[in-house]
Amino acid sequence: MIIGAHIMLQSRDEAADRAFLSDVLNLGSVDAGDGFMIFGVPPAEVAIHASDRNDLHQLYLMCEDIEDFVAEMAERAIAFTPPNFQGWGTMTEITLPGGGKLGVYQPHHKRPKHPAPKPAKKAAAKKPIKKKTAKRIAKPKTKAKKRRRS
Repeated sequence: MIIGAHIMLQSRDEAADRAFLSDVLNLGSVDAGDGFMIFGVPPAEVAIHASDRNDLHQLYLMCEDIEDFVAEMAERAIAFTPPNFQGWGTMTEITLPGGGKLGVYQPHHKRPKHPAPKPAKKAAAKKPIKKKTAKRIAKPKTKAKKRRRS
């Protein structure tokens, strides 16, 4: 069924933000064609929160140690908000080169086990139609003879 998640970040400077994901966050990537990069991320989680409206989604990356993370961002002169304890985690927001904000937090909650992805089912190869079968399909059926009742 579900094999992963695809996350799209909108950016005013996609080249700079791609470089950030690669060079600063050290995410591996593949070229999906014409230089369009898709970055790999570690296992993800999905949580449902109560809201008075639908279609409002948020993205947070998770780290093991928020203090180490913000220290590295400071060394690289990357803007971030002061870490803020929220109960469920301690979070910060970093500013991407394109100007967008990205939440990063150290979780304090239990983490789910991530199931191993199941390979996609391959469609069974269709067998070619044999000549005799093809003729039978193409030939119109004749009406069956009626049986006489005794």
